[in-house]
Amino acid sequence: MGRETETLQQMIDESSRIVFFGGAGVSTESGIPDFRSVDGLYNQKYDYPPETILSHTFYVRRPEEFFRFYRDKMLCLDAKPNTAHQALAKLEVLGKLSAVVTQNIDGLHQAAGSRKVLELHGSVLRNYCEKCHSFHAVEEIVNSTGVPVCACGGRIKPDVVLYEEGLDQNTLQEAVRVISEADMLIIGGTSLAVYPAAGLIDYYQGNRLVLINRTPTQRDTKADLVITGSIGEVFSQIDLHG
Repeated sequence: MGRETETLQQMIDESSRIVFFGGAGVSTESGIPDFRSVDGLYNQKYDYPPETILSHTFYVRRPEEFFRFYRDKMLCLDAKPNTAHQALAKLEVLGKLSAVVTQNIDGLHQAAGSRKVLELHGSVLRNYCEKCHSFHAVEEIVNSTGVPVCACGGRIKPDVVLYEEGLDQNTLQEAVRVISEADMLIIGGTSLAVYPAAGLIDYYQGNRLVLINRTPTQRDTKADLVITGSIGEVFSQIDLHG
């Protein structure tokens, strides 16, 4: 990985508007399970497949079962930022990184210190009453049983994008803007299989498109640099001293 890492270092040194686009592979190194990996949630056995449970229809029709699964599998509140999260936060401090665009819902980029984070699929840390729209901390979900209910009597819903639900348009538009204005796009820890999120990279116009992933992706042939491996290990080899 030596020569590839040197090329990545040179690209970073020459860039000033870097955007990082990340997926589940960024969080797996913090111990958060990946849905589609061999050991991921999709390969565990439940009464219903995870993709069914995490759908809007299931949430509406079987909320108790939804929240049982959600508390058990989707809330990894003890997870800590890893080397990749920390490196990206440092790049932002150095004035080289414009934004992080993430498909993850764990809040680890912010925990590492990143300030400009566009969460395409929402965050488990935010929850809102469906009736009065008041904010509720994730601890209320953790400490409740059954279906969490607001003081007003409304159901509390996690601010995460379920299957069958659309992405937040403001977040999507801002992601398009920062990617289209970037002079370097680093894509890490994603198979680029989930749309519409994966389609965002088509807005990148530059010639420093980097893909870092443990397995090949369908966009590898379009990239200027492909590094196969752990994103944390790759970033640990990058000099981030400005």
